[in-house]
Amino acid sequence: MSWMIYGAYGYTGELVAAYAKERGQTPLLAGRNERKLKAIADKLELPYQVVNLDDPVALRQALAEQQVVVHCAGPFEVTAAPMMDACIATRTHYLDITGELAVFELAHSKHDEAKRAGIVLCPGVGFDVIPTDCVAAQLKAEMPDATELTLGFDSASRMSRGTAKTSVRRLGEGGAVRRNGNIETVPLAYKTRKIDFGNGEKFAMTIPWGDVSTAYHTTGIGSIEVYIPASPNLVKKLKRMNYFRWLLRFEWMKNWLEKKIEQQPAGPSEKQLEEAHTYVWGEAKNAEGKVITKQEKVMNGYKLTSHGAVDVALWLLEHTPEGGYYTPSKLCGAELIERYRVTG
Repeated sequence: MSWMIYGAYGYTGELVAAYAKERGQTPLLAGRNERKLKAIADKLELPYQVVNLDDPVALRQALAEQQVVVHCAGPFEVTAAPMMDACIATRTHYLDITGELAVFELAHSKHDEAKRAGIVLCPGVGFDVIPTDCVAAQLKAEMPDATELTLGFDSASRMSRGTAKTSVRRLGEGGAVRRNGNIETVPLAYKTRKIDFGNGEKFAMTIPWGDVSTAYHTTGIGSIEVYIPASPNLVKKLKRMNYFRWLLRFEWMKNWLEKKIEQQPAGPSEKQLEEAHTYVWGEAKNAEGKVITKQEKVMNGYKLTSHGAVDVALWLLEHTPEGGYYTPSKLCGAELIERYRVTG
């Protein structure tokens, strides 16, 4: 069975390709930059093909023989739509490693098209959003009448350049929560509270994480918030930023911020990948005010992403699910998190 990793020369894409090789797989590596692509392909001794997302004919030709594509080339708000459309046209299962709200909603909007094509659209098969999605599913199973869901995570790992670029591109749009089943735009650092993610209680703030979209489709719970730890000083800065957030929506400003990010390291070091684990937390509440919580300790987010992307791709090669949009836990089951749990 043939499958493709698109964007294999980015920081996370290379981790995905390396783990696929470790698993004895020979996926086709693809992307638009031949020099970078060939360097990774030669290093891993894997086949490669230069394909540009801006060329729909060439893209569909490249996907024609592929059963699954793992899309790793961001920013996904730009790259996801042409890849999804090509996958629907060629009847190729689509996976990606995004955490971008808009991409999850886009995939959900294409559910009927994917169903008719008999393919799966499942964004977020990495740290975004496997562990939080599985925790959401488990909390819903334990409290079927839950009306509010709060999720969060705590990681000491450095961001990759790709993740940082995605984050700054989203700043101008503000935060996001779900209320009464609808996604609402809210100010940056909209709400704060203290949370024990599993590593001691910390001050935390809301973020527009992908679960604001996916957890609703997983659980049906209409009110959802996602938190990460943040210093009071950072919260104050973000709250002040709300007054000139409009400036961050200009493309020239996004490009300027992205150029600043290019000066940073590509991503976590080898040591961080092995030692900087992530704490995942969830809380469900019903109308009577009963609250249940769950904590999980999982591997570093980027390491989890490399494993998750490959694991779900191989799962799809071995199974024949009905076509349509899926969240990771809906596709593979909430027990998927067990693969990435860390003890001790």
